[in-house]
Amino acid sequence: MAGAIASRMSFSSLKRKQPKTFTVRIVTMDAEMEFNCEMKWKGKDLFDLVCRTLGLRETWFFGLQYTIKDTVAWLKMDKKVLDHDVSKEEPVTFHFLAKFYPENAEEELVQEITQHLFFLQVKKQILDEKIYCPPEASVLLASYAVQAKYGDYDPTVHKRGFLAQEELLPKRVINLYQMTPEMWEERITAWYAEHRGRARDEAEMEYLKIAQDLEMYGVNYFAIRNKKGTELLLGVDALGLHIYDPENRLTPKISFPWNEIRNISYSDKEFTIKPLDKKIDVFKFNSSKLRVNKLILQLCIGNHDLFMRRRKADSLEVQQMKAQAREEKARKQMERQRLAREKQMREEAERTRDELERRLLQLKEEATMANEALMRSEETADLLAEKAQITEEEAKLLAQKAAEAEQEMQRIKATAIRTEEEKRLMEQKVLEAEVLALKMAEESERRAKEADQLKQDLQEAREAERRAKQKLLEIATKPTYPPMNPIPAPLPPDIPSFNLIGDSLSFDFKDTDMKRLSMEIEKEKVEYMEKSKHLQEQLNELKTEIEALKLKERETALDILHNENSDRGGSSKHNTIKKLTLQSAKSRVAFFEEL
Repeated sequence: MAGAIASRMSFSSLKRKQPKTFTVRIVTMDAEMEFNCEMKWKGKDLFDLVCRTLGLRETWFFGLQYTIKDTVAWLKMDKKVLDHDVSKEEPVTFHFLAKFYPENAEEELVQEITQHLFFLQVKKQILDEKIYCPPEASVLLASYAVQAKYGDYDPTVHKRGFLAQEELLPKRVINLYQMTPEMWEERITAWYAEHRGRARDEAEMEYLKIAQDLEMYGVNYFAIRNKKGTELLLGVDALGLHIYDPENRLTPKISFPWNEIRNISYSDKEFTIKPLDKKIDVFKFNSSKLRVNKLILQLCIGNHDLFMRRRKADSLEVQQMKAQAREEKARKQMERQRLAREKQMREEAERTRDELERRLLQLKEEATMANEALMRSEETADLLAEKAQITEEEAKLLAQKAAEAEQEMQRIKATAIRTEEEKRLMEQKVLEAEVLALKMAEESERRAKEADQLKQDLQEAREAERRAKQKLLEIATKPTYPPMNPIPAPLPPDIPSFNLIGDSLSFDFKDTDMKRLSMEIEKEKVEYMEKSKHLQEQLNELKTEIEALKLKERETALDILHNENSDRGGSSKHNTIKKLTLQSAKSRVAFFEEL
């Protein structure tokens, strides 16, 4: 009895020690995961678990997003997960997304997983038209997305219609032109073919480098009002705060970079911005909801921290990641070069094999033709021999007849009738006999010449037969495969004797390797500048080409604004904001108040 009580007590204490858990579903841009979380877990505990699962170290760009009614919110790191205003129905769903965007993707995004997640998120925003993208740039971005997914273009594999099921262009762009899906695919494929040799991570980075110059890239928009009650849009991004006209999200009216802002705070719906220069008055605006103010403050703090962090020396963690990324890039480059060499050797071997097979087939055809020629020569020789024999017999027969005619003439002469009539008749017969004998002699001579000619033809036919037999013998004794000293043809991978050099390949990054890598990076920069110029020319060419197919009545307000900016010679997003900050902060604040 005592043992049973002790057993129940032990089970009860064990049951109490096991923490209660709840299920969380995490949705990333390309996957879904579920975790069992303890009730006491804070946002940071869940966020760290997700980052560890993904192998992500550049955590400062990301967050866990959820929706409260019609407003998005981000999980706070120092607050319990279940204390947030989230659905208590399991599994509790969060979206793992980029919360902050880099100023320069190529310099700041180090890990390949970070680049990939940004690529997927930005691509979705462009396709969902949350980021405005002009038609010609949409085609170029689509070509990089195809390169990232399918690898190098191969006309034997990527045949017409292979992009039919892919979502590559915003619906706005497709509806704006009288172009069939085949016409769009043709233009995307033309650029896709030019990206040969780019790995997936390189193609995704090229996508981001183009996308980051789009006006709406990385901007979070919020509806606000200034003191006068004018409805405006506040844009928060990696560069600072921007004020927009509600009808124009492309070009800000005023901008305040983060290095000009000293403090940001809010009270209820009123938001207060304190400039760095204390002589300048603060400026305030109102938002529609308290929850929106909280979100604006979060984004401002995070973006400001990253803005200041970029302008300091990299931390040891970032330095280590960048060093590892450089080594990994060098290793991948060497690996790609090795694979390219093996591919080239394999292709050369296949070409050599095809050439040998073609040569063998040619030799077989030549042997067949020689054999047929020999048979024809033998048949011709037999026919000529038979004909010569017949002609020779005919000549003998004619000679015999000619002799008989001569004997008949002599006999007629010996037995001629003495009368004149008989003599005359006899002379006539003699004359006829002589003519006949002459004809017989000529025919005999002609037949003899013909017999000689046939003998000569027979001799030539037998000579041709001899030569044909000799050529057939040469072909039969010639080696089928010539030596292949110039090109060592590798065998297919499934043959045991085919050794991959990568089995013993090691990477020792010496100073010379890093210097060579630096030189290659500098070379890539020069090539990139040249390609950028070529790229701009291609974009303009495509724009001109499809302009005639545009349906003007379907242009959106953003299309019209973008065209107006282009006509005015609009520069890049960074240059536009830089121009806006040339005026003093005081005048910009005053301008904001008067809008």
